[in-house]
Amino acid sequence: MRAAYDFSFSRARSGTLSFYARRRPWRELLAHPSSYTQPISLTDFGSRVKRNLSYFRVNYAMVVLFILFLSLLWHPVSLIVYLIVFVAWYFLYFHRDEPLMVFNRMIDDRIVLGVLGVVTVVSLVMTRVWLNVLVSTSLGIVFVFLHAMFRITEDLFLEEDDVADGGLHSFVGTSV
Repeated sequence: MRAAYDFSFSRARSGTLSFYARRRPWRELLAHPSSYTQPISLTDFGSRVKRNLSYFRVNYAMVVLFILFLSLLWHPVSLIVYLIVFVAWYFLYFHRDEPLMVFNRMIDDRIVLGVLGVVTVVSLVMTRVWLNVLVSTSLGIVFVFLHAMFRITEDLFLEEDDVADGGLHSFVGTSV
């Protein structure tokens, strides 16, 4: 009995460690004010948004889901539906330590993120809180977009897996 408990605890702990490995540190997301500047060109704007959305993807999803959660606190039925859908978020997006496979095909994290986002919005709209969902999701997206636009990317570092996925690229020495 004790061995089964130790096994499940170590499995849960290793799963939690893989969850934290995908999420970027919150200190890095909410960096020193000197890490925020106005983009100097449209190209800089586009590259910042693209790189930050890729780099902080899990953090941004957590922020939007938290804002959505706060908007549902006074709607108990919708909150129950949200918590059920959040279980899917946890196991399919936040807690995985290996790629999601469907019909022997690897599913990209961005597709999982999009599908879970649509499922969340549709399930909550069906509980008749469409205005709360619209306002809170819009507020979350605006926050994410503003952060991605103003956060400089020169001090972000990627792991080997992220570089292989087309993460940050060096533009040193390229002509504009």
